[in-house]
Amino acid sequence: MRVRLALVVLLFCGLLAISEAVDRSKFRTCENTGFCKRNRKLPDRGLSYHVQPATVQISGSSLTADIINVHNNHTFVLEMISHENGILRLKVDEKAPLRPRYKVQDVIMEDLKKVGFTKTSSTGHTATGHFGGSSVDEYHFRLHFAPFRLEVYVNNVLTTTTNGRNLFNIEHLRDKAILPPITQDNMPDVPAEDVPHTPEEAIDQAEHEIAPAPHIPESIPDQPPVSASELNKEDLTDAWEEYFGSHHDSKPNGPSSVSMDIAFPGAKHLYGLPEHTTGLSLRNTRGAGIPEGDMPYRLYNLDVFEYELDNTMALYGGVPIIMALDAEGRTSGVLWLNAAETFVDISEGTQSGKDSHWFSESGIVDVFFMMGPAPRQVFKQYAELTGTLAMPQMFAIAYHQCKWNYKDQADVAGVDGNFDQYDIPYDVIWLDIEHTDGKRYFTWDSTHFPSPTEMQDSIKAKGRKMVVIIDPHIKTDSGYHIHSEAKEKGLYIKNKDGQDYDGWCWPGSSSYLDFTNPDVRKWWGDKLSLSSYKGSTDILYVWNDMNEPSVFNGPEVSMYKDAVHHGGWEHRDVHNMYGYYMHMATSQGLVSRHPSHNDRSFVLSRAFFAGTQRHGAIWTGDNAAQWSHLAAAQPMLLSLGVGGIAFAGADVGGFFGNPEPELLTRWYQAGAYYPFFRAHAHLDSRRREPWVAGEPHTSIVRDAIRGRYALLPFWYTLFYENTQTGLPIMRPLWLEFPTDTNALHLDDEFLVGTALLVKPVSAANQMNTKVYLPGTGSKWTNLFSSSSNGADEIWYDYLSHTKHAGGQTLDVSTPLEKIPVFQRGGSIIPKKERVRRSSSQMTNDPYTIQIALNAKGAAEGSLYIDDGHSFDYKKGQYHLRNFTFSDNKFKSVSVGSNTCRECGAQAAVERVVVIGAASRPNKVTLTAKGATSTLDFDYNAATSVIVVRKPSVAIDQDFEIQFN
Repeated sequence: MRVRLALVVLLFCGLLAISEAVDRSKFRTCENTGFCKRNRKLPDRGLSYHVQPATVQISGSSLTADIINVHNNHTFVLEMISHENGILRLKVDEKAPLRPRYKVQDVIMEDLKKVGFTKTSSTGHTATGHFGGSSVDEYHFRLHFAPFRLEVYVNNVLTTTTNGRNLFNIEHLRDKAILPPITQDNMPDVPAEDVPHTPEEAIDQAEHEIAPAPHIPESIPDQPPVSASELNKEDLTDAWEEYFGSHHDSKPNGPSSVSMDIAFPGAKHLYGLPEHTTGLSLRNTRGAGIPEGDMPYRLYNLDVFEYELDNTMALYGGVPIIMALDAEGRTSGVLWLNAAETFVDISEGTQSGKDSHWFSESGIVDVFFMMGPAPRQVFKQYAELTGTLAMPQMFAIAYHQCKWNYKDQADVAGVDGNFDQYDIPYDVIWLDIEHTDGKRYFTWDSTHFPSPTEMQDSIKAKGRKMVVIIDPHIKTDSGYHIHSEAKEKGLYIKNKDGQDYDGWCWPGSSSYLDFTNPDVRKWWGDKLSLSSYKGSTDILYVWNDMNEPSVFNGPEVSMYKDAVHHGGWEHRDVHNMYGYYMHMATSQGLVSRHPSHNDRSFVLSRAFFAGTQRHGAIWTGDNAAQWSHLAAAQPMLLSLGVGGIAFAGADVGGFFGNPEPELLTRWYQAGAYYPFFRAHAHLDSRRREPWVAGEPHTSIVRDAIRGRYALLPFWYTLFYENTQTGLPIMRPLWLEFPTDTNALHLDDEFLVGTALLVKPVSAANQMNTKVYLPGTGSKWTNLFSSSSNGADEIWYDYLSHTKHAGGQTLDVSTPLEKIPVFQRGGSIIPKKERVRRSSSQMTNDPYTIQIALNAKGAAEGSLYIDDGHSFDYKKGQYHLRNFTFSDNKFKSVSVGSNTCRECGAQAAVERVVVIGAASRPNKVTLTAKGATSTLDFDYNAATSVIVVRKPSVAIDQDFEIQFN
């Protein structure tokens, strides 16, 4: 939520009133950011860092060596670490730094397993070896010494090259005194480029090195060298202090940036780097045809008011990850683990692929290479690094109703009652900042919300929940208990002079809790306890906004970089993790508030970083009620999925402005297929609850929301699948069809799991739209295809069940009541079609199983069930069932614990729908618990659909239905 400032904030901050678009003057670009300018203008082949051969040591899962900058004689330590399942880590830090450099904590999973290097060798010019411990795929590396260059191979195909353009650079920490230049006379003695000088050396090199793939060049062609005198003129522009407008950054530690180029030979597309408003496939920011002023992708969490579309500027969160896809569907990824401000340039590669150039303001070089090679393997590898989703409660994946602000308890009761009156289900109602006592979080406005527990009890009676906003800025008020205690305990971030940091946000003068401090996180969590947070109940959950952090009178509407955190670290070192740590603290606090610690948390955060998925949900921030923003939501959410943040959504209807009824209706239809489904609106926006627009819009929106609820068993199963595989829930087409060249760039349609394809309507008066149905799989994904190349992929219209062949573009009719949704042949979807007020009232409702046959007459799917709210599933209290259809038999078999006592597992199977049945069966029989019975069914020859009525078998039983 953002920026309609209170008068006091306008007076003291001098911020502009709401405008039509982002005010670019408030935000920096590479051109006015010193470290970015310095690294971006490094010439290709300009710098030279050399590994010192005598220092190379390989032991178990670690390779270490000294690496030296030959132009200033500064020494660094390189370490490579081999992890299981095709993961390689590269770290470079100063060997004897003037002071420690920041290393990201609390992101990489503690149980990440190391595995020893094998088949290693080291000569005077290279070190080689195998890593990753795989028995299926071979992962190799070749480390060149002079200059430093790291090549990584998968099954003898060169997949990534690090420092192939010699853009690796670490600005070593130094005192401010001017150091004497390094000349050719005092350059260190380093080995020459990797060229053998004797026959013996050539033989030795040929025996121990790994041959590259024939179609990939082994090295980059020589480029004109840069003279030593040029390189010795180190550019320290803005290195010791920097201004942005009136804001001064004292930079007490001087220059400290890190930079490296990473190439993806053969790659056709790069994906990732959320959060930005460009397309799913990352566009080039440098090179032929790119305007001179085009900026690199920027990762620096910021509160950007009315953000622009198709722009590489920073937004609310950032995940420094790229996944690369080549023409054969081979996929790899890199995670640049750095929490400081980061820029990434994308360009066409010198090795017939794609190049990336990363540079961060501080920290160390810490990169994880995830080598796939199948797309699903890369997602699994990334999940092993940063974790999967925290399994949400069932209510969290249902529909949420929000507005800045529902003004009082009567308003809340009225909205809640209208959902019942209009027979529209919903699970959660939200309260924004106006519910508090003067923007003091953990309090209630006693005039407008005099009985908060009574209010919560009334919605709890219908199985519903409430979410309130709690931001990181704490009002500077000695009479406010949260502030007085935080100040007394020294829990605030400090300014550069050692005083509590003071900035302006919604309450006016505010201080900011230092969530990087574990003691602060524990204290914060305690404040969420039911005894401490007066007026809260066990159905109250939390929304963390403004946690980039947003500081209205700070540089770029954020915090000064020379502010000081726990451990003496500057804000510049940890900026992109501030919201991550707040999210973590809030999530842990909600779990801890129950004596049994057995209630899963729900926390929505605006800021995020790698690993955020472990703590809760994310949304795309303050979008606008415009068709273009509806269209932009899809690539933004797909990119978040690439970054591991699978539980994400966009504000339905657009936050700013007033959507016309058609736009609002179309957005509900799209939002029903977002993993996180919430409608939200600005304080100044007109009311727009689902019934406000009137007919026919109310009925269409009702159908969209009901459609979401019908699919909740399917959605919940997909969330469980993520906890096992790391696969996103809302998926780009390329994940399932990595060799279908028509699908690789598409981001206006998407998959939900493997089973549904959705194409939102994102233009006014659009009564027809074109939909591409993928038809070419690959050796990586042939689950649903009847042939290995997927050429006979089948899709069925989700509602009419009309059959379509894959590999074609359809012109689909899209009247207001319809958006294109297709079920994939070969998939099985579990549903619950009874209409209830909320998801909790659906627990014991019967199931419909919807089977869509592929060209071989086969299909498969699964169903996951637990109690929907506790952690008992971790103790085996769940049901996991595998569904298969083949040889005219539908089978349901337990493949999990099957012991949950409170899961609604006795709910019956009410209907089985088989789509794509070639003919009417003579008889349908059910076999369960050793007994066989005949079932009633209908067959529609026009649609080739069989509907089996009332098998009346419990969902937790193994059973078989035979179509004779």
